[in-house]
Amino acid sequence: MSRNGSRNERTKAQKPTAQRNPKQPRKPDARVQRTRDQLGHALITLIVEKPINDVTVQDVLDRAHVGRSTFYLHYRDKDDLLMSQLEMFLEMMSTSLSVRKDKSSRVVPVAEMFAHIGNQNKLYRVLSDSGHLKDFFELAEGYFARGIERRLTESGKLTRIPQRELAARASAFSGSLLSLLRWWLDRGEKESPEEMDKMFHRMVWTGLQ
Repeated sequence: MSRNGSRNERTKAQKPTAQRNPKQPRKPDARVQRTRDQLGHALITLIVEKPINDVTVQDVLDRAHVGRSTFYLHYRDKDDLLMSQLEMFLEMMSTSLSVRKDKSSRVVPVAEMFAHIGNQNKLYRVLSDSGHLKDFFELAEGYFARGIERRLTESGKLTRIPQRELAARASAFSGSLLSLLRWWLDRGEKESPEEMDKMFHRMVWTGLQ
């Protein structure tokens, strides 16, 4: 993820980071991406091990085996790195069905996403306890609204609905998805990710009909 754009832009989830700077549309080369992956993995590992406020940039550098100057080429600080990791995950989840040209009627890979987040339940709690969970959900709402709108348009089933209304409905479905995720996690993940996938998509298509 690019570090271009202000933190406020990330919080409002206006656009995926890769689109923020038209002068740099290409993905980073393999070496740059590998460095970012190392830093991201180091941070996520550390904040699961101890409170996020106790994790320093130096801790991340030591764990990732990356130099300080290299870190600051890509990120402003620890929070910038964290938000980049969240954006990367949301970009992948919100676009994966379109990218792989999935032929199903699903608009979000709910089963895959819930399974991943469920496996990272401790990280979810860390984000909640540190106050970063709000940032995650604010980012997620924008990403999934765009992804759902794209999938609904690609379905070809809703040609009578004006695009503006379709965007509004996609935004509403995105909010419902995140509410469903909170509900599922707070209740202890009693339903399987596959059951949650079916539940969400019944809500979507019943609502559209």
